[in-house]
Amino acid sequence: MPAPEVSAAATDISKMTKIQKLAALLVILGPESAAQILKNLDEHELEAVSSEMSKLTLISQELQQEILKEFSEVAVQASTAILGGLEYTQTVLEKSVGLFKTTDIISRVAPTRTPVAAMQQIADLEARQLCNLIKLEQPQTIALVCSYLSPEKCAQVLFMLRPEVREQVIERLATLAPTPIEVVEKVVEVLGQKSGTKHTRALNQTGGVKCAANALNAMDKNLSKTLLVALEERNPELGQAIRQKMFTFEDLTALDTHSLQKILREVDMRDLAVALKTASDKLKSALLGSISKRAADTVNEEMS
Repeated sequence: MPAPEVSAAATDISKMTKIQKLAALLVILGPESAAQILKNLDEHELEAVSSEMSKLTLISQELQQEILKEFSEVAVQASTAILGGLEYTQTVLEKSVGLFKTTDIISRVAPTRTPVAAMQQIADLEARQLCNLIKLEQPQTIALVCSYLSPEKCAQVLFMLRPEVREQVIERLATLAPTPIEVVEKVVEVLGQKSGTKHTRALNQTGGVKCAANALNAMDKNLSKTLLVALEERNPELGQAIRQKMFTFEDLTALDTHSLQKILREVDMRDLAVALKTASDKLKSALLGSISKRAADTVNEEMS
């Protein structure tokens, strides 16, 4: 049975789980203190707490006081309602585990994320097993299954498909419309029988332009480019929409110095330092060459 939702109006602490109480406490403590606590959790605990934090849109003063009474060792005096929610959760996670791991966790625990329990056993298959399972299905069916995979696994599966099938799947993945739950259940049932897994419960539909763009971004660059060019020849509007969603941080190297200078005027140098830590040498050189030497020295010092 799923844990009860904790909403803005919830004030009965007796109905909250331990994870929900901890999530509420972290919101009350604020990003800095919450980040220190999150650093000590393992990945499973981190996801569970993050999921509950993202559901907390507003914690009433009454509930704050009840939470603080239970966690009596935390000397915090609550005086007003405090906002939580997805944005707060992302800020805390970035401070504790970094930007890239935060993105991965948020994508799995955000309240709007489509549940994938029914497809989970199929989606957890090794990429080659999964490809062998679905390679003879219709492109629309393959696209539906791929929409539930991580971009990396989706890219691996697509790479193993025949080129002509691969192109059709990418196009259908980008245009995947909401699918009747009965159809999805049937797909899960058939694939479950072929793979030996058991159907558990229904799925909702995922997919779309962003899903296709993520899959292409995760592929080898040459293969990704070939697929996108082929798609743009058949469907220019769709190809352009996918290309726009594929813009990455490294793509900034394609801009001229004047354009980079305009962008960097709006960027905090501390944020730039964090972003450049994992950037390529080419991108670092381009961005640092577009700001003053003094600012570049500051960014380099912050990075180190």
